[in-house]
Amino acid sequence: MTGKTLHQILDENDFILTEAAIVERLRRSEGVRLDPLLVHAPLIYSQEGRIALSAIYNEYLAIAKGRNLPVLICTPTWRANRERVLKAGGNYRINQDSVTFLQDLVTAKGYGPDFDVKIGGTLGCMNDCYLPEEALSAELSEDFHTWQVNELSDGGVDYLIAVTLPEIQEAIGLARAMAQSGLPYFVSFVVGMDGNILDGTPLDQAIVLIDSLLQRPPTGYFVNCSYPSYLDISGFPADCASRLVGFQANASSLPHSELECASEVKAEPIMDWMASMERLNSELGVKVLGGCCGTDTRYLHGLVDTVASQ
Repeated sequence: MTGKTLHQILDENDFILTEAAIVERLRRSEGVRLDPLLVHAPLIYSQEGRIALSAIYNEYLAIAKGRNLPVLICTPTWRANRERVLKAGGNYRINQDSVTFLQDLVTAKGYGPDFDVKIGGTLGCMNDCYLPEEALSAELSEDFHTWQVNELSDGGVDYLIAVTLPEIQEAIGLARAMAQSGLPYFVSFVVGMDGNILDGTPLDQAIVLIDSLLQRPPTGYFVNCSYPSYLDISGFPADCASRLVGFQANASSLPHSELECASEVKAEPIMDWMASMERLNSELGVKVLGGCCGTDTRYLHGLVDTVASQ
């Protein structure tokens, strides 16, 4: 997209907005059917699906535009790796087409170069994002994810982001694959109630390890699909804490095993969520804030009212 580079946006702003939940909202929407393999990516190919996706993305973009905040949005390609695309018999260009879908959406709304919106290409782990024992080795991960990295890069994304990663080795392989693209890229872990990655690795140790192994380390690190109070980086070394730039938080503090089985949306009082997110920004310097499971426009409005007003 036009305007400032992603690095400029990160350097010049203390608060950057990103998305709230998308998949969960779609799952609970009438008339929307998610694909068993590719989840929401195939929605870009139907009129009903495009309308549903566009409505959610436009809500989030409008919140950022209304407060003149930079915003990061991401392609609906979390599960669109090569193996799943082939197994689903879907369009082989689904990753590139997803990038075009978001580019067209931003253009159609008339957002000019004065509005800093960047489109990220989303990747996920091969298997269950809450079962670290199913993760790939670093070598297998790099090979497995390179195809999707190339597809998203060729589609014209501004950056890459691998999300909801429960284990360090597959994250290393993903980082290696994304680094080869030459694009800015982020690694986003899911952490448990103890603040560690789900495989037990302390988050600060994971950051230091990946940074040390990559000739071109990640632009930064995120945490997603976790409650904000799970994380306390106040004890991290300063150079490590500064590497955590984003948090997309669940609305509920329940453990992932309980959220996965829940038949209805679970959430803590929204003011508690806001207070935890504001602390991440003001005290710990986490710049990019958004929501994950259980969140919607109310949470993003709360963020801009709470954090952007500081």
